[in-house]
Amino acid sequence: MTSSQQQALLVFTDLDGSLLDHATYDYTPAMAWLERLREDSVPLIINTSKTAAEVVVLHQALGLDAPFITENGASIHLPASWCLDETPDERGWADIVLGESYRRIRSVLEAVRATEGFKFRGFGDFSIEEVADHTGLDASDAELAHLREASEPLVWEDTDEALERFRLLLIGAGLTTTRGGRFYHVLGDNSGKGRAIAWLVDRYHLLKGQRPLTLGLGDGPNDVPMLESVDRAVLIRGEHDVPISVAETVQLYTTTQKGPAGWSEGLDHWLG
Repeated sequence: MTSSQQQALLVFTDLDGSLLDHATYDYTPAMAWLERLREDSVPLIINTSKTAAEVVVLHQALGLDAPFITENGASIHLPASWCLDETPDERGWADIVLGESYRRIRSVLEAVRATEGFKFRGFGDFSIEEVADHTGLDASDAELAHLREASEPLVWEDTDEALERFRLLLIGAGLTTTRGGRFYHVLGDNSGKGRAIAWLVDRYHLLKGQRPLTLGLGDGPNDVPMLESVDRAVLIRGEHDVPISVAETVQLYTTTQKGPAGWSEGLDHWLG
């Protein structure tokens, strides 16, 4: 790392299309930086739309011991070393839901669909095979994606005008909608990738007595709250032709490469 990193550093990363290849979920091009962060004891904090059940597998494969954020910031998972009032379970982890429960989100969605006739389908409507078809995951990974705590990915099959009306009705029910690479995601309006980062930065400050420098990497519209919440941001070139607007006040680097190659390019830019 460069000498400017004497301040403690936290790195927050999206997964699909960022650390992981959009199509193959491979992270080989990022291996050199993953090892470098590990050697320098820099916490790498996953911040993803994936479920905790999905992330645990990757977390272990990468040998990570930092907290991680799931379901677009609706849930935070703390190792014992990051706990204060929380009581870790038998695995040594504590789970915190920032937003609404999955059961309530599904009940609101089903009520809105019944009364308004909106055309959409969420994971709660899909079989494991349909989740696999929509995500490109194999059956076992699709089953993990189905184990949701606090958000619902959905495929919108209606008009743009209906989508706007849908968003407004959800706001009235205390829910918000964000767009990812493949799906729209519905979650509690008191959660989100940026709010989860703020929660963890505050926790780090309480534990260590100093505020860390933060760096975030992502590729989709649902990553904007993360990119606008960190000191240095990397917008990774995406697979989808979706316009992404990040506040001009953000220290932002936009990559030329996609996926884990772009992820490494972003770290090269900010950390040298």
